Amino acid sequence: MMKKIGLTIVALCAFFSCNKHEKTTDKMDAEIETSQLFFNGDILTMDSEQPEYVEAVVEKNGEIVFVGRRTEAESHFPGSTKIDLNGKTLLPGFIDPHSHFGMVSNTMGQVDLNPEPVGDITNIDDILKKLKQHKEDKNIPDGQWIYGWGYDDGQLAEKRHPTKNDIDKVLPNNPVYLQHTSGHMGVANSLGLEKLEVSAKTKSPEGGTIARFPNSNEPTGLVQETAMYPFVRLLLENLASKQEEFFNTTQDYYASNGITTAHDGMTDRNTIRFFQSQADAGKFKIDLISLAGYAELASNLKDSTLEFKTYKNRFKVQGTKIVADGSPQGKTAFFTKPFLTEVPGCAHDCRGLPSLTQAVINDLFVMAYERDNQLFVHCNGDATVDMIIEAHENACKTLNQPLDYDRRTIIIHAQFARPDQLETFVKYKMEPSFFTNHAYFWGDIHVENLGKERAEFLSPMVSAARLGLKPTNHSDATVTPIDPIFTIWTAVNRVSRSGVVIGKNERTTPYQALKAITANAAYELFDENLKGTLTEGKLADFVILDKNPLKVEPIEIKDIHVLETIKEGKTIYTYSFKN
Repeated sequence: MMKKIGLTIVALCAFFSCNKHEKTTDKMDAEIETSQLFFNGDILTMDSEQPEYVEAVVEKNGEIVFVGRRTEAESHFPGSTKIDLNGKTLLPGFIDPHSHFGMVSNTMGQVDLNPEPVGDITNIDDILKKLKQHKEDKNIPDGQWIYGWGYDDGQLAEKRHPTKNDIDKVLPNNPVYLQHTSGHMGVANSLGLEKLEVSAKTKSPEGGTIARFPNSNEPTGLVQETAMYPFVRLLLENLASKQEEFFNTTQDYYASNGITTAHDGMTDRNTIRFFQSQADAGKFKIDLISLAGYAELASNLKDSTLEFKTYKNRFKVQGTKIVADGSPQGKTAFFTKPFLTEVPGCAHDCRGLPSLTQAVINDLFVMAYERDNQLFVHCNGDATVDMIIEAHENACKTLNQPLDYDRRTIIIHAQFARPDQLETFVKYKMEPSFFTNHAYFWGDIHVENLGKERAEFLSPMVSAARLGLKPTNHSDATVTPIDPIFTIWTAVNRVSRSGVVIGKNERTTPYQALKAITANAAYELFDENLKGTLTEGKLADFVILDKNPLKVEPIEIKDIHVLETIKEGKTIYTYSFKN
């Protein structure tokens, strides 16, 4: 079901045959010969409220210079290289509204502990075998950190997190940290806890939890939310030397999924500098948009060398990311009503917890709004959304600014936003970026933990669009794999692992699902005049699919292949039929 990272990047003629480029015999000057005319396919512009097809699109010097009838295209650009789509579907290149480019890159140096269909882990013993094998295969010496990613306690046979005792059985002499699939918690072994000075005497930090064994203060190894931050910070430091090694592979992975604009959903200053250095060296094949971390907001706003909202050699820092709560499947998202199942470390009224206090969030909003810095706020539970709305109102009042000024504050995930909160988003010109992959990966678990009513309203894309919002939809990779086609499938079908439909009234049309990763995604990032639709004057960023998502059976959308990805007129990926 999931596309693998190792898709082969092959020569351009591999997908259409070597006769794909039909050149005219007319002798034209060199400038005219640089244009390309795409025709004979389903060319979907995404530039209207309803599906609109055209016969031809012409690219020249990296921009779209014509959209319309083929005869007019040939008349205006007679010397173009003609590219016969042979009935395939051409769309604007996919725009990633929210993932973690840097984390995706970092996973290439870690042990893959994902369950099916992403990986092959079924129980804790599988995890231990993989960790032990990794140490042996890589000849990792004692004392060196070993990292794993993607384990999901809800999909393990034991239905629990691994503990430090489990990991110690196979790796007693290496510090180990395993990142949960949610990205909001992880497990360390005894040596890993010791390295970060976490013991029975260590208190849980505000906004986080250090899990304990029953009737004991002894840590199990599980650290949640702010308690995991030191482990993740060290992980990033330890893997920093690998950034350049995996950079191109990561770009190719995004491009293989039709993405021409990628996203790094929370980026520290050192990584921002690294990305900009790669961009300035001409190494970017795609555009990359980064969000600076909120912990550095004050210094970032004062730094004249950090220019927000401006591309420099295909890289820009768009705004600031705030993490306001945790994970619904990890039971750390903050709700107004309690979870219906047991929550580790909580005895009663277990509603999750915010990552920051209201006062801190208020201060961050005031700082950002004063400098017109766009905010992207991680919110899963409805109680956290209430906090964000309050912070918005407070900042506008404090700064004497209109509540509906076009800031485009983005509510990342907005997984369980209530109907009244969606109406407030409209009023305040906030926009949600939803995460319908949850319906597949954790829909069944959400029904258990939250009840059917709340679970079925997760990522309410239809309700949001009906109100006039421009919702986007994302993978949050590494939480779920980069795969826009699968994200379209989950938005349209909302089918869980067990085959149950999670919220049939929120199933989108395929066209709505496509808008979420093209036109709406461009709008979210203030790029609507640059990309997201097939419109004259915009960048010639295209993706070519083997089938049209609007014309296949909804349940078959996930089987569609990205055949070619084109960035500013140049092919950066073609599909190999040997895969």
